Amino acid sequence: MPRDGDMSNRSSSTSDFILLGLSSNPQMQKPLFAIFFIMYLVTVVGNVLIILAIHSDSRLHTPMYFFLSTLSFMDICFTTVIVPKMLVNFLSETKTISYTGCLIQMYFFIALANTDSYLLASMAIDRLVAICNPLHYDVVMRPQRCLTMLLGSCTISHLHALFRVLLMSHLSFCASHVIRHFFCDTQPVLKLSCSDTSSSQIVVMTETLAVIVTPFLCILFSYLRIIVTVLRIPSAAGKWKAFSTCGSHLTVVALFYGSVIYVYFRPLSMYSVVKDRVATVMYTVVTPMLNPFIYSLRNKDMKRGLRKVRDRLHSQKCQIMKHTAER
Repeated sequence: MPRDGDMSNRSSSTSDFILLGLSSNPQMQKPLFAIFFIMYLVTVVGNVLIILAIHSDSRLHTPMYFFLSTLSFMDICFTTVIVPKMLVNFLSETKTISYTGCLIQMYFFIALANTDSYLLASMAIDRLVAICNPLHYDVVMRPQRCLTMLLGSCTISHLHALFRVLLMSHLSFCASHVIRHFFCDTQPVLKLSCSDTSSSQIVVMTETLAVIVTPFLCILFSYLRIIVTVLRIPSAAGKWKAFSTCGSHLTVVALFYGSVIYVYFRPLSMYSVVKDRVATVMYTVVTPMLNPFIYSLRNKDMKRGLRKVRDRLHSQKCQIMKHTAER
């Protein structure tokens, strides 16, 4: 396998970038491939099952599960933007990605990550209305409004991604094209540029604050209102019942925003390759994989929906076997 220096010299004369990945140790490539391949399969299968469970059970056709099924779909797309290329690079000697491919990957990564962020905020609003204003829930969270919230989330996220990629496309890369990361993220690409990136860093930090902090503050505000409302419930059982509907969502929010804030809300001078790669793996691979488990393990409605999917698949399997035997 080529050394970092060899790759740096070779890449400087091409328009390609080289993704070093999680480790430059040749002996670690196949074990890492196996680990992330399994994680990717679990992510796709788990989130597909969540979507099927929600769509197969009419009792799950509510705003909360509408946003959850959309979140599962976005998580599949989100990991697919990053993990397949990472898996190919584990088994490849060159580990290259074209300049255009890098910008495309960056665009969809930013767009889908921000859509996830806004969906988590939409789910927090849903819980706020359900707990604090239950009598008007059907009116406030009517299907048209939920669809508007989803379209708004996607529009803002894609405009943000387009702006970021247009900004990055004006940078120059004169020497090393070696990205010390496993995908084309903003910070490691900025580190490579020989342009003056001080203004770009300010713009990136400012619009990241605007786009990511807005849904985060919405989530905080929603849960402050929920806490105040729940504390007014006289019975302990009533308090527990209200809080129990928020547990899964809060867990996902903590995993997602904890790693995102650690990676992006620091100056470029504090960027750490190893620490940031670990934190990035958390929200790009681990959190989308865990979401189906978090939302289904303690959720009776989801368990019922998953059982219906299992029974339907079993019934179809029996019918296929029966037709095969008849032939």
